[in-house]
Amino acid sequence: MKISTKGRYGLTIMIELAKRYGEGPISLKSIAQMNNLSEHYLEQLISPLRNAGLVKSIRGAYGGYILADEPSKITAGDVIRVLEGPLQVVEELEDEEPAKRELWMRIRDAVKEVLDSTTLEDLASHTDDHGDAYMFYI
Repeated sequence: MKISTKGRYGLTIMIELAKRYGEGPISLKSIAQMNNLSEHYLEQLISPLRNAGLVKSIRGAYGGYILADEPSKITAGDVIRVLEGPLQVVEELEDEEPAKRELWMRIRDAVKEVLDSTTLEDLASHTDDHGDAYMFYI
């Protein structure tokens, strides 16, 4: 399974909205500038997220986007499914050996578990624990 730029950039949008949850709407332009991304591409991604009920748009001079629910109630899986479709590790082949088919299903279920148990709140509050680690060279 490979997550395309649609899923990756869509998560970026959602994480930025989660970081500023409760502070009012954020424009896609500011999200694009903060993350060095194409505003035009983000505009294409926000529409399916809005149609799925994950974000709300606010019109006006100080408009933009907000999360439709609390960051703790939206998962990475919600976002990835909207932008990437159903999760599949490999295409199902009818003549696949049962052992391999079982392996693919276990991998798919493990990926689903990680995505569905990781909330936007988790992602927005994540810190790089390795950033302050000491590096020793010999």
